[in-house]
Amino acid sequence: METSPTTASSAAVADTAKGAGARILIVDDDPGIRDVVSDFLVRHGYVVDTAQDARTMEQALAKGPVDLVVLDVMLPGEDGLAICRRLAAQDGPAIIMLSAMGEETDRIVGLELGADDYLPKPCNPRELLARVRAVLRRRTEPRSSDDTMGAACEFAGWRLDLVRRELRSPQSVVVNLSSGEFSLLRAFVERPQRVLTRDQLLDLARGRDSDAYDRAIDVQISRLRRKLDDGGGGELIRTIRSEGYMFTPKVTRTP
Repeated sequence: METSPTTASSAAVADTAKGAGARILIVDDDPGIRDVVSDFLVRHGYVVDTAQDARTMEQALAKGPVDLVVLDVMLPGEDGLAICRRLAAQDGPAIIMLSAMGEETDRIVGLELGADDYLPKPCNPRELLARVRAVLRRRTEPRSSDDTMGAACEFAGWRLDLVRRELRSPQSVVVNLSSGEFSLLRAFVERPQRVLTRDQLLDLARGRDSDAYDRAIDVQISRLRRKLDDGGGGELIRTIRSEGYMFTPKVTRTP
């Protein structure tokens, strides 16, 4: 992971020009990992704080808004999964989870609890940087020209505000969505009553450069289904056997 000072400086300038100066919090009990990841992200234009456990994480969060947390699963005291669940319930910052175990079941649990992405340890800092960029881009990407035709989508009594990134139930209750869930729901509402394969959904929701696996889509669809269940019994996202998924309701654009 050696990078020449000139190359590192050029990369930092380029990233800063692209608005990379988001605040990132690294939560890991391994000081070596904290130092390496922190130094690498700082060189690429990010503001980075570090914490070794849940207590010091809370102290760092109290200093000001954090855009993204890089969160280790195995921590002393409150573990990373419990922290992830708590931050997601508070509609907190984006979360990228790290786990030395790297098992698919761990990835699924992390995504179910609200993580935006997941990487096994040890991870290549450059890959982590790519994931950080992708997650932050999904949260802050400018609205496409289509949005000027209608800033919100309505379906089956629900309303998805594409500018505020806000979902309201038929009872006008705001339903919190992770950035991944928002991107996935947006992909559905912009292509209603069409069968979309897992690969298509990965491209639409996470970008063509993502190396996420199709099981991640299944997990997020399961979470979306639970959040879109208002007790009416309607099936808004239908599984099409051997093909993919279909968003079933009619969608209308509104100002």
